[in-house]
Amino acid sequence: MVKTIEAVFDGEVFRPENPLSLEPNTRVRITIETVELSTEQELSFLDTARSLNLEGPPDWAMNKDAYLYDGESIER
Repeated sequence: MVKTIEAVFDGEVFRPENPLSLEPNTRVRITIETVELSTEQELSFLDTARSLNLEGPPDWAMNKDAYLYDGESIER
């Protein structure tokens, strides 16, 4: 089995960031690759969507299927 995990080295041991499905005393081979932490704050999907400043008809949310698939507005 090959699996990539994220872990933190505390000066003595590696601490996985998530639980592992391994039995105690299971032998593993560890390859170490340091991960650079981003100094930029990650934006949520909503922040990204807002930043696009999209404009459209006021009934987009109600009639999205019509706009996406047949081009006609459907009043409900």
